[in-house]
Amino acid sequence: MMQKVKIGVIGCGQISGKYLKNCTQTFDNILEVVACADLMPELARQRAEEYGIPKVCSVEELLADPDIEMVLNLTAPAAHAAINMQALHAGKHVYTEKPFALNREDADRVIALAEEKGLLVGCAPDTFLGGGLQTCRKLIDEGWIGTPYAASGLILMGHPSSGLHPNFQNFLRLGGDPLLDMGPYYMTALVSMLGPVRRVAGSAATLHHEVTIMNPKSPRFGDSVPVEAPMNVTALLEFESGVLGSLQAAKESFGYTPRLEIYGTEGILYAPDPNFFGGKIAVKQHSGEVKEFPCSHGFTDESRGIGLADMAGALRAGRTHRANGMLARHVLDIMLGVIDSANTGRHIAMQTSCERPTPLPLGLKYNRLEL
Repeated sequence: MMQKVKIGVIGCGQISGKYLKNCTQTFDNILEVVACADLMPELARQRAEEYGIPKVCSVEELLADPDIEMVLNLTAPAAHAAINMQALHAGKHVYTEKPFALNREDADRVIALAEEKGLLVGCAPDTFLGGGLQTCRKLIDEGWIGTPYAASGLILMGHPSSGLHPNFQNFLRLGGDPLLDMGPYYMTALVSMLGPVRRVAGSAATLHHEVTIMNPKSPRFGDSVPVEAPMNVTALLEFESGVLGSLQAAKESFGYTPRLEIYGTEGILYAPDPNFFGGKIAVKQHSGEVKEFPCSHGFTDESRGIGLADMAGALRAGRTHRANGMLARHVLDIMLGVIDSANTGRHIAMQTSCERPTPLPLGLKYNRLEL
C-alpha cells in the first residue's frame, strides 16, 4: 500500500466541498488532508469541522508546514498563478483549479519553477478521467467511429444574474467567462481524445455589457454590474492529427445546453457532458443505427479530485500524472489563442504542445487508480 500524501488546501469556497468530500472519503487511500486555509478564516474553520481536517491556519503557516507535501489550490482564477508560485517556492507540489493561469507568461513561470525545483504541477479539470470520457477515448482508440476527422462542442449558459454566488462578479471577468470557465472541460476532453492542437481561430462578442441583479434575496439586488469579458465565443481548432473542431461557448441565454460530438469516417460519437464524470454515450454507425454504450471505466459519479489523487499516486510511483501542467498549459494556450484571434482577425499558431494523457487501466478496484 502506498504511503499517503499529506495535502494542504488553500481556498475554502463553494467548490472546496466537492473536493474535500472526495479527498477525505473516496481517495483517502492515497490522500490525507491535514490543513486548510482561506482569506476568510471562518470558511476554513467551517470546512475543517465538516470534513474532520485537523488544522486551520493562514496561507503562510500552511506553506511553512514541513509535513505538507502537496497544495490543493482552490482560490479564484486571478490568484491561481500567484498561489502556485508560492507553493512551489515553499517546496510543495501543487494542484490547482482551472484555469491554469490568466496569461501565458504566468503559466510559463509556474512550469519553469516546477521543473527547476523538481516538483509536480497538476490542474483541473479532471473530468476527462471519469468513466464517461474514458469510455469515449477507448471507443475512438478501438476504431468504433473509424478515423476521426471533425469535432464540435456547444455550451450555452445564462449570466449569473441571481447574485447569490458569493463571488458572482468573477463570472463576468476573464477567468469566469464562458471560454476560460467552461472551455477547459471541453478543450481538455478534446485533447485527451484527439491529441494536441496546432492552430486556432476565433470570434468573440458581448450582447449584454452589464448585468442587473434580479434576485431579491441577493444583497446586491438591483445593482448593475459591468461585463468585463466576452460572453459569446466561437472557436475553430486545427489538431495536429488533422482533425478540425469547433466550440461555441456563451453565457448570454438561459438554462444549460451542453453537447460534444466526434465525427469519424465510420460513425459519430455522442460524448457525455465534459463537465461531469459519467453520462450517456452513443455511436451512430455507418448503417444509421445508434448504439448506446455502458461505461467501461469507473468514477462515473462526482469525482472531483481524481486528478489530484492520480498526481499523488504518480508521486509515489514515479510515473507521469495525467492532469499535468503541460496539458493545462496547452489548454490555456488554445483558449488564449482563440481570444488573440478574435482580437487580430488571424489564425494563431500554438506555442505549446503536449502528450495525450495515458488512459486509465480497465478493471480498477473502487477508489484505486493503480492496478
